[in-house]
Amino acid sequence: MDRFLITLDAALRTVFATHNASQPCPTVAGDVTELTEAEKKEAAALMRVNHVGEVCAQALYTAQAFATKNDALRAHFLKAGAEETDHLAWTEQRLRELGDRTSLLNPLWYAGAFGIGLIAGRLGDKVSLGFVVETENQVEAHLDSHLNRLPPGDHASRAIVAQMKDDEVRHAINAKELGAMDLPAPVKGLMTAVAKVMTTVAHRI
Repeated sequence: MDRFLITLDAALRTVFATHNASQPCPTVAGDVTELTEAEKKEAAALMRVNHVGEVCAQALYTAQAFATKNDALRAHFLKAGAEETDHLAWTEQRLRELGDRTSLLNPLWYAGAFGIGLIAGRLGDKVSLGFVVETENQVEAHLDSHLNRLPPGDHASRAIVAQMKDDEVRHAINAKELGAMDLPAPVKGLMTAVAKVMTTVAHRI
């Protein structure tokens, strides 16, 4: 019951609360961001997608922590989720600075990602960790594409995305070191397709 209540609390906080980062928001010293209205709109759409990704990351790690029977691995998932909270806070802050909002579908994104994470967790720790590796690999590629798509002068958003990318790479490496299995190609393809739907919809809604 305690684990259930903690999991429910995490869900409510992720979807409805305002988040505070434990680490300062990344910046580029001396570089001032000056954007046109069109650039602000595009940057905000991309950062909204990134925020949705962090909502999903919270759901995945929370579900996997709930599903595992390994106390050490549960602690690992919870620690990784706590680190992802910084990303959630940074992207929220940047969206406010750009005068835009988070996705209206965040409750749906969280519920879907939690269900996927729970299934992965129930299939065993090696599968669950393999899911982390593939997720983080795809997120890394996604963030890399955003570094190419963000307005060149948007130093604030670019600094956040660059730090997020570095953190996701580290999370994938940690999961591999803990014994992650390599997921089958069809599973990876399905994950890519689901991510494509999410990023396309979140860009607008």
